[in-house]
Amino acid sequence: MRNLTSEVRSQQIEWRRIKVLELASAGYNQTEICQKLQLDKSTVNRDIQFLRQQAQENLQKHIHETVPEEYQKCMTGMKLNLKQTLEIADTAADPKTKLQARAIANDCYKYIMDLTTNGVVITDALKYVQGKLDHLNNQEKKLLQDIKEDKEEETTTTNGIF
Repeated sequence: MRNLTSEVRSQQIEWRRIKVLELASAGYNQTEICQKLQLDKSTVNRDIQFLRQQAQENLQKHIHETVPEEYQKCMTGMKLNLKQTLEIADTAADPKTKLQARAIANDCYKYIMDLTTNGVVITDALKYVQGKLDHLNNQEKKLLQDIKEDKEEETTTTNGIF
């Protein structure tokens, strides 16, 4: 019974977050979302924070996993197309077919060059994400250090009084 209740609650939260995202995507602000869904502002705020975190994780996964894989597939496919097109250009008897194959080969070269030079964009995106991760880690370390210092202050003050 408990698992069913927990599962239902989890589904309700997921449904609510989907609705919050839909309304935010439609241009509603937090106050309007609260009114429309009849929710407390703190709930909507937590949902929006959760959705932002989820979006960051999805983007990070996309940049680290999907983009490099798709990049590799495109490069492999374009090189295969180039090879086959050049074979057609070399073996074709018809001059018109040779010219068309050479034009397609030129397009393949352009696409390969675009993929190669746009790799800089991918590298920059990876550096940006890594920089953000480093920044978050530094903030977390600073926060933990501040908490530690606060506890040490409390201990010193308490011991000094007694």
